[in-house]
Amino acid sequence: MLELERTGAVAVLSIDRPDRRNAMDDRLIGRMMEMLRELNSDPGVRAIVLNGAAPGFCAGSDLKFIGRLPLDATRRFEADTGIVARSLGLADKPVVAAVEGFAIGGGFILAVSCDLVVTSAVARWHLPEVPIGWLTPWGLQALIARVGPVRAKALCFGIAPFDGVEARRLRIADHVVPAGEVLAEALRRAQALAQLPTQAAIAGKQFFAPAIMAYAEVRDSLANRLFAENCRHPTAMATLTRYGLAGDAPTE
Repeated sequence: MLELERTGAVAVLSIDRPDRRNAMDDRLIGRMMEMLRELNSDPGVRAIVLNGAAPGFCAGSDLKFIGRLPLDATRRFEADTGIVARSLGLADKPVVAAVEGFAIGGGFILAVSCDLVVTSAVARWHLPEVPIGWLTPWGLQALIARVGPVRAKALCFGIAPFDGVEARRLRIADHVVPAGEVLAEALRRAQALAQLPTQAAIAGKQFFAPAIMAYAEVRDSLANRLFAENCRHPTAMATLTRYGLAGDAPTE
């Protein structure tokens, strides 16, 4: 479900759950946490590319998985996913997101948590959580840092998806390329970052981390609590029941 390849000093970490559109469950998040920790401490790795195997980058949290969990377990899972997203911004190594196909929900937030985002022009970007019943439960600080609080709030309402060209205009993505060229461009950007003097590159991330990640943990905690409150309401309960195929909606 998570593939690792090395290209010189660049590590390419690819989410590979095509049957679930690369959606995240506890096994994937646990493994991603381990691998990011290992890559960050590996002196041979100087930059990381976060990629999604076909059909797209990531469809967010696996609703079939979380729909079968009690609410307290769902909250723990989402909290762990938030830790992984924060680790992308707090890692010493630069991280480049390669968004082909789609970045939906948690996949959207996972991408904007990276240092650079490369998207295809036709990639589908969307935050659908509010329309299906709940607030995005983690990672909103990274979105606020990129686009500002007013625009982040509007995006969280998830009224309509948009493409990679619009993502670049909104400053969600940094670079836009034709479909099929995303990974090559992300690798090119990561290789350029990997050639920078290591300590200076680390200093760059460390200096800007407080401005980008300030209050991230506190905001994740608040979002997680609001998410849990939302999940007790009928719209969210219907969504989780439908996707979880569990008969009853999760209860705390």
